[in-house]
Amino acid sequence: MSIDVELNGKAHSFDALDPEMPLLWALRDYAGMTGVKFGCGAGQCGACTVWLDGYPVRSCQLSVEAVAGRAITTIEGLSQDALHPVQQAWVDHDVAQCGYCQAGQIMSAAALLSRNPSPTDADIDIAMGGNICRCGTYGRIKAAIRTASNSFSGSAMFYDAASTTEADA
Repeated sequence: MSIDVELNGKAHSFDALDPEMPLLWALRDYAGMTGVKFGCGAGQCGACTVWLDGYPVRSCQLSVEAVAGRAITTIEGLSQDALHPVQQAWVDHDVAQCGYCQAGQIMSAAALLSRNPSPTDADIDIAMGGNICRCGTYGRIKAAIRTASNSFSGSAMFYDAASTTEADA
């Protein structure tokens, strides 16, 4: 059985996999997307966060079968040419210590800013609430999100395929 998805903007097929395999393991072991991390396996820590059709989800809780025909974005696909503004803000604020949670944190933060380019502290707390940082860098995470928010407008930060004309392509 082949399960077709869009992975980081490109067509991808998961062939001969158990359809109930968690997306996390399909991404890591069969698609080579090792930025997706296993943290708890229960959807509670956020280390495995990816986007499904543009929304942050816990890949450890979804089967490959459940994402058939849908668009998946991992940390590897967040930006094509340079660091995404959230990634750059992470560097600027020296957020990472051990780094294990960072891909999930960044995916959640970028999803927040894609929908709300000027979040309040309360908005940030809600959006990031499901992401655990064992090193406790929450203050730097919030500062980095604020910096990314202040650096760019939502339209400049994210590619909008719906607004692209044939002449632009």
